[in-house]
Amino acid sequence: MTLSKIVAIGGNQPTRDTDVLETLQLAVAEIKNLPGRVEKISSYYQTPAYPVGAGPDFVNAALIVDSPLSSHKFLNELHKIEVSLGRVRRDRWGARVVDLDLIADGDQVLPDFDTWRRWHDLAPDRQQVETPDQLILPHPRMQNRSFVLVPLVEICPEWVHPVLGRTIAEMHADLTEEDRNSVVKLGDRACQ
Repeated sequence: MTLSKIVAIGGNQPTRDTDVLETLQLAVAEIKNLPGRVEKISSYYQTPAYPVGAGPDFVNAALIVDSPLSSHKFLNELHKIEVSLGRVRRDRWGARVVDLDLIADGDQVLPDFDTWRRWHDLAPDRQQVETPDQLILPHPRMQNRSFVLVPLVEICPEWVHPVLGRTIAEMHADLTEEDRNSVVKLGDRACQ
């Protein structure tokens, strides 16, 4: 059985050979080579670095991927793509060439509800220094991140968070107007 995976992509550092947008297009092409198929791709958006001061503005987008791979295997493939495109993991939430995040996998809650809740409830100051040692799905803070929700509202507004019971559209509406407006569509260019 396949489940639709929600993938957020982003970057804010050019490589020696490509600008940020080109790198993200290469990432999308590589994701299309994974088992399964890309069902939907959002437009590209310019977004402020998170947290503020973490580097230049990002370019972000989102994809819906129908893949037979398990969540763990799929994330491993995303990490391989990151490395192939020049990603070096250094600072948490720092500048990066490319960031491919598995945000959700259908209605799965991984590894379990209690672990998910612990990461969801983690104090903001602890979020900057603590990193999970296992896959947490859905992403425990997706509901607070305009750079995730704005692209997602374009391609899957009716997806329902399996713990919070809220759709992408509802979580998007919960953002402040300032947060929503800080994510700016880059012309009419969609991911390719």
